[in-house]
Amino acid sequence: GSSCHDSTALLSSSLPLFFFGHKTVHLSTKLKINKYIFSNSVKEMECNSRTSNFPCDFDLEYQTGFGNHFSSEAIVGALPQGQNSPLICPFGLYAEQISGTSFTSPRKLNQHSWLYRIKPSVTHEPFRPRIPRHEKLVSEFNQSNSSATPTQLRWKPVEIPERPTDFIDGLYTICGAGSSYLRHGFAIHMYTANKSMENSAFCNADGDFLIVPQKGRLWITTECGRLQVCPGEIVILPQGYRFAVDLPDGPSRGYVAETFGTHLQLPDLGPIGANGLAAPRDFLVPVAWYEDGSRPGYTIVQKYGGELFTAKQDFSPFNVVAWHGNYVPYKYDLSKFCPYNTVLMDHSDPSINTVLTAPTDKPGVALLDFVIFPPRWLVAEHTFRPPYYHRNCMSEFMGLIYGGYEAKADGFHPGGASLHSCMTPHGPDTRTYEATIAPGNEAGPHRIADTMAFMFESCLIPRVCPWALESPFMDHDYYQCWIGLKSHFSGLSMNEDNVDLQKGKPIER
Repeated sequence: GSSCHDSTALLSSSLPLFFFGHKTVHLSTKLKINKYIFSNSVKEMECNSRTSNFPCDFDLEYQTGFGNHFSSEAIVGALPQGQNSPLICPFGLYAEQISGTSFTSPRKLNQHSWLYRIKPSVTHEPFRPRIPRHEKLVSEFNQSNSSATPTQLRWKPVEIPERPTDFIDGLYTICGAGSSYLRHGFAIHMYTANKSMENSAFCNADGDFLIVPQKGRLWITTECGRLQVCPGEIVILPQGYRFAVDLPDGPSRGYVAETFGTHLQLPDLGPIGANGLAAPRDFLVPVAWYEDGSRPGYTIVQKYGGELFTAKQDFSPFNVVAWHGNYVPYKYDLSKFCPYNTVLMDHSDPSINTVLTAPTDKPGVALLDFVIFPPRWLVAEHTFRPPYYHRNCMSEFMGLIYGGYEAKADGFHPGGASLHSCMTPHGPDTRTYEATIAPGNEAGPHRIADTMAFMFESCLIPRVCPWALESPFMDHDYYQCWIGLKSHFSGLSMNEDNVDLQKGKPIER
């Protein structure tokens, strides 16, 4: 293991303290430490001496699986055996539960974890409104803070700010529906940032975050451990977990979907059968890792009802030495997705590419689907292969991580976004349509390569925030991509029967 606090490195209860950079590392002087682990500890010390805001870039260990009951300990024996909350926990730790569902939710839906930490998270000063206020976060959508519009919308990639901006300050809401107070709805955000979070952690009390980085890696420290998330991967940070975001590559940009009142899960596969799409084993969960020692002035920033509050404490919230449960942060590499597609005719619905879904009480209706359009083969015969022209009772927000999107030859760039709301028509632009029909039925198999687009799709109708509508990155000429579509109707040049049909006369056979 490469983590300084990995359980393979710590095998004794006799644990003096060694300090590596700003981290506190417990090692037994009576045990022989694996040379590989020690070399990585030294490597982290050296890296922290250069950049104290984030851990060094080395391979992190993960647990695998989706929805499993996981267990992890940074010190062997830190997890209590036989019960969750003993009178005295091993090593003098505090037991603390975090519940992502109500206590009485059915067992198959119940999500919770037990954390064993050096100090409990309750040890902080009272929360106070964060000053200055963050004016661009919304979690309750109504006429006072957002607008309804059926117009197709598109945004160009947003530039990285010049002033120092971390993940919290760089986060802003684009659109959404419902209310975090009523525990039903969603919000779609974007972020641009250029600095790591300093002596602070973020906690979202409103809902789960699904983060899709488009530019720059994210090093995310959570109470369960650490994750590295690259463009082309996603990370889910459940409601209530505290986390910090560091930017090893500097400028960073991406997309965030937030769900209120329900959690993401793998979609049912139906006739596909037991395999395909996103495999449970490809989801990665961090292993226990902790910080100890005094951290004066450490700030917890909590998002609650779309507003930000802060509380001070004198220790890091990442002081969890061991944990177990099924309510955990996790990540997924989109390149591992196994797509299914047409092998004879017609274009499959985009639902065939669903990675994760947040369901509603109505079967088959999603509060939010996360759908991707990865590299794949197109082989359908006598078929218009790009997405067909469409009006949908669902609303679709699209983003592009890299490459191009098959239905938009022009104007849709990595880091950009589009929104097609309920029953608003949309589909391929003029250039894509003309290029697709030009070869006729002689078109052979074609592989879509070097691309990764995605869609957040919801049954709710989104309202759009004013700063998104007024953004200098709004593409006001988006509608022009369809204006050039011309009629290819050939009825007037066909036989007399068709002429009679145009006049409303029945055709006799």
